[in-house]
Amino acid sequence: MKRLLAIELQKIWKNRASRILTISYFVILSLIALIASVKFELGKFKIHFAEMGIFNFPFIWHFNTWVASMLKLFLAIIIVSMMANEYSYGTLKQNLIDGMSKKEFVLSKFLTLVLLSLISTFFVFVMSLVLGYSFSSYNEIGIVFSGLEYLLAYFINLVGFFSFCLFLGVLIKRSAFALGFLVMCFFGEIISFLYFKYNVFNKSEMVDTVYSFFPMTSISNLLVEPFTRLSVIQSIQNAVGENSGKDYSVHFSSIIIVLTWTAIFIFLSYIIIKKRDL
Repeated sequence: MKRLLAIELQKIWKNRASRILTISYFVILSLIALIASVKFELGKFKIHFAEMGIFNFPFIWHFNTWVASMLKLFLAIIIVSMMANEYSYGTLKQNLIDGMSKKEFVLSKFLTLVLLSLISTFFVFVMSLVLGYSFSSYNEIGIVFSGLEYLLAYFINLVGFFSFCLFLGVLIKRSAFALGFLVMCFFGEIISFLYFKYNVFNKSEMVDTVYSFFPMTSISNLLVEPFTRLSVIQSIQNAVGENSGKDYSVHFSSIIIVLTWTAIFIFLSYIIIKKRDL
């Protein structure tokens, strides 16, 4: 496994575009800390994000992982390009000539995306601890380390999404078209969901249940938006007589669905490469 990982990491680091994207991703991810300094006024309302409690333990685990998950497109580009370059530069064929099996080739890609997901998760973990201890009103150990399930959900979110990107890279072979198809899948699920939810089935919860098994929706469901959890937002909702009643928990069923899709995408990637004339 170390050999396979070393080969893939070398490919990424020697590619200038991939190297720049990787560095940019972690730089931008670290800029979450700047949210703490944002202050602005809306008439009589003064807003200071750090004072709103977004960096309080355990809420910070939910907030930071959700924000970080919005930035995963940077690494998605690397995953798709990594696969497209195998075809463009002929490295896939050369790896097979050098004795790497097709199974090992797919495994090397999967290990790479898992490693990138682990590094990103650890980075968010450390950054959240630093911000939390700097701004949180609650520093008791029991509170600090409650809510860590959001880190697990974040890791699964990345692995599932990157597995889909890898599958598209294998299937389409060209990074631009693969990324375009990725965007189409994302908006296709959203548009079709809204159509069936509000035009066909009259806001039926059955639509939510069915779409929770779709790949993009299931990945998104791992981390629900955290903003309506804030006490200030809930106070406003209660004042106007609205209560979203949203469930912010990380559900085991959601994890299983995404892991199942991950296995399907990796298996299909292997089947395509196995049967394709390279």
